[in-house]
Amino acid sequence: MPIRRRRHDEEPDNNLDVAREQADAVETDDAPAGGAGDATGPWDVADAFPELDRLDFGSLRIPVGPGLGFQVNFEATEVDAQGNPVNGRPVAVLVQHAESVLQIQAFAAPKRSGIWDEIRRETATEITEQAQGQAEDRPGPFGTELLAMVPAQLTQEMLNEMPPEVREQIPQEVIDQGYAWQPVRFIGVDGPRWFLQGVVQGAAVEDEEQWQVLEDVFRNIVVVRGEQPMPPRELLPLSLPKEFTEAAQQAQQGEGEGGETFDPFERGPEITEVR
Repeated sequence: MPIRRRRHDEEPDNNLDVAREQADAVETDDAPAGGAGDATGPWDVADAFPELDRLDFGSLRIPVGPGLGFQVNFEATEVDAQGNPVNGRPVAVLVQHAESVLQIQAFAAPKRSGIWDEIRRETATEITEQAQGQAEDRPGPFGTELLAMVPAQLTQEMLNEMPPEVREQIPQEVIDQGYAWQPVRFIGVDGPRWFLQGVVQGAAVEDEEQWQVLEDVFRNIVVVRGEQPMPPRELLPLSLPKEFTEAAQQAQQGEGEGGETFDPFERGPEITEVR
């Protein structure tokens, strides 16, 4: 007997393992092959998606789970007289797991056509021609994805900040050339009037165990496109969850008690962005 999709008003699940078991059991005869709308996600807010604990970033609702950390990248909108950013907008969510990072962004897309194929070709061209790296398409759990090797700058300052046991593992010839090849994995899903992109760095590019955790996160994202008209490729607006706001308030209070100052522009590097 086929198992029906889960309704929003049913008893919620509280972890990604349960969501994966549900997705494996859901019948997919009425869903398109691959991408958003598939019975295994990622999901549009109008879908009957599994109920999990998720952080609400406005246009993105991202599941939480054991061993996951979250950061937000900001883009400066104003600078002070010294050129330091003083105001900004959130532009990407970073999910951290062990030695791996998944950057997540959602963009507006045309109503009747996807943009992942075009963006993937443009990204590959930028990597190979401008960054002098390597890129190739390959099949993945969300359809065609892009696997790239890009040169990552390796400065003396970065080397000095590394733990000695880590630096000792870097070959001298790599230190001498000033850069190291870094694998990056680009995944994309075309949804109804939106496009969801994930960029994976770190061990999860090759380590199946770490990748499985990030895959479950990406698969259970819910995208809230909204009804407002937006040109294709425009970033869907992000907002900070109440959990982030509370953490910022605590950090600001700690400043007066000798604690660290909360600075959103130090939350982590930008991995990539859709142009």
